[in-house]
Amino acid sequence: MEQKTTSFFRWEDMPKESVTDLLDRRLITADKMMLAHVYLKKGCIVPQHSHENEQLTYILEGSLKFWIGEEMREQIVSAGEVLVIPGGVLHKAEALEDTLDVDIFSPPRQDWIDKTDDYLRQK
Repeated sequence: MEQKTTSFFRWEDMPKESVTDLLDRRLITADKMMLAHVYLKKGCIVPQHSHENEQLTYILEGSLKFWIGEEMREQIVSAGEVLVIPGGVLHKAEALEDTLDVDIFSPPRQDWIDKTDDYLRQK
């Protein structure tokens, strides 16, 4: 039987990737999950997209306005609140203020790992 080991991380020790002028992130990846700190400056737009990954978005500081699904239903998510986005659901977001967002994905976002998330990197 294969030996399993634990891993320990400290956010401040994790490299902070500057994705755009208004968005930075730090990633921690396990076999079946990914945990990300996403730092969005007020006015940052995350363009409409979808992905196979289930997503939990937990706002630690600030607030995000989401547009969800084909009908673009609006949902504001503020500090202390969580939005669950099933895989395959279209969504877009705007930072209403400087925001620290914790995203959890299952499975991990390979496009974030590989830095091939071009939808996010558009200027």
